[in-house]
Amino acid sequence: MNKLLFFLLLIPFLGNAQTQKIENFVVKENLSRNGKLAIIAVDSMEKTNENINGIYKFSINGFTQDLKFHDGIAVPNDKIESSTFVFFKHKNQDHSKGRLFYIYKSDKGLSTFAISGLMFLIIPAVILLIAYAFKKLLLTAIVLVIGFFFFNHWQGLDVTSIIESIFASLKNLIF
Repeated sequence: MNKLLFFLLLIPFLGNAQTQKIENFVVKENLSRNGKLAIIAVDSMEKTNENINGIYKFSINGFTQDLKFHDGIAVPNDKIESSTFVFFKHKNQDHSKGRLFYIYKSDKGLSTFAISGLMFLIIPAVILLIAYAFKKLLLTAIVLVIGFFFFNHWQGLDVTSIIESIFASLKNLIF
C-alpha cells in the first residue's frame, strides 16, 4: 500500500507538461473583413498551431497589448484605417520574435506583406551602388562634354557634323 501511495504521489513529478509558446506567427486579415488583423500562431511548417490558447503579450508598434488566443488565433482591438507599416513583437521565455508588415488597405480588404529586415541593408546598398555608378557615368559624361566643346570650338566640329556622320554610318551599314 505504501508503494502504491508513493507511486501516486510521484506521478505528477514524472509527467512533462507541454508549455505553450508562440515560436512564430503570421498576420492576416481577420476572416470577418472588418478592417482588423488576425495574428496567427504558426509552427515551423507555417501551419496554424491550434494548441495556443490563453493571453499572450504582444508589442504592436511599441504599444504592449494582451491578446487572447483561441485555437492559435488572436485579433487585436484596433482597426486599420489606411495603409501602414506595423511591427509586431512577441517575447517568449527563451527569445523574442519580431516581424515587420506592410498592411495595404484597398476596397477589397487588407493585404499583408511581410518585410524582411535584410531589405533595410540591401536597398541602401543598391542605392549607393547606383549612385556610385551614376557618379562614374556622370564623370564620363562631363569629360565627353568638355571634349566635345573643345573640338567644337577649336577644331571646327559641330553638332550637325556629328549627326551627319552618324546617319552616313547607318546608311553604310544598311546598304
